[in-house]
Amino acid sequence: MPNQSHLILAGDIGGTKSNIALLSIVGDKLSLLREQRFASAAYPSLNAILHEFLGNDAPAILGAGFGIPGVVINGRAKPTNLSWGVDAKEISLEFGIPHVSVLNDLAANAHGISRLSANDFAVIQNGDHGAKGNRCVVSPGTGLGEAGLFWDGSRYHVWACEGGHTDFAPRNELEIALLEYLMKQFGHVSAERIVSGMGVNNIYNFLRDTGRGTEHPSVAADMKSHEAGAVISKYADLGTCPMCAQTLDIFIACLAAEAANMSLKTMATGGVFLGGGIPVKLLSRIQSPSFLHSFNDKGRLSPLMENTPVYVILNDQAALLGAAHFALDKSVGH
Repeated sequence: MPNQSHLILAGDIGGTKSNIALLSIVGDKLSLLREQRFASAAYPSLNAILHEFLGNDAPAILGAGFGIPGVVINGRAKPTNLSWGVDAKEISLEFGIPHVSVLNDLAANAHGISRLSANDFAVIQNGDHGAKGNRCVVSPGTGLGEAGLFWDGSRYHVWACEGGHTDFAPRNELEIALLEYLMKQFGHVSAERIVSGMGVNNIYNFLRDTGRGTEHPSVAADMKSHEAGAVISKYADLGTCPMCAQTLDIFIACLAAEAANMSLKTMATGGVFLGGGIPVKLLSRIQSPSFLHSFNDKGRLSPLMENTPVYVILNDQAALLGAAHFALDKSVGH
């Protein structure tokens, strides 16, 4: 085991799974020692996950960083889609870690972008490849996370936001009907209600319940024992369920429109990055012309959108690496 003063603990905490890693400081870089994934909802707290990960003979750790889905205030956060909260001071005291940082998961993802290689991205739109400027990250998963990277002329500064909870903006009669359908259930309808894992299921239910699609018996049966989004994607890919394919078509169009909205609000001429597991799973659909049609369809500012690079982050360790390096910087005073 490396010197006790040269260890960093990091976590990418999600509503579905939590990735925890222990890393060694080697010069000004980090080297992964081990990593483990946990089902988040199966544990009463992050501390319980950390106890299982570290074991009874836990090593001394210099610093820790955790990306958490939700608002972070004074080192405390309540994950949006989990029953338990996270407190940096509690973790520091319980595990004897001098420096503990809690940051928004999308901020962690944004910090991780610079730690990836060109092979870790799929190019959706080249745009103005040499352009400098702000960047943004839009990440549909269990929920919808968003973050920005401000370019000061020499380096990027990451900031978190809760843009996924802003109002859903329908663009046509079908999306207006979708909004009205969801308003009856939720009242306020955020972008997250459509552009996320729950959103795929919401869109499917909308098509079924309003008679805009016909539910395939095999799909209905499969959903009784499997996660709805996975079932919808499976039958859409098989080509045996037109309503499943339509569900994903609507989802992709809404994802593209929301990514473009975030790009415009942050003036992300330096690139839009799609994170999370869903864009990777639906990569072939995001690479289709329909995605860019919706992304670039911004009226008088369509030329600006066409010059904006768009990428899908392929490396699912981006947020983990971001949290780890953020912890390193805070621990050594960079």
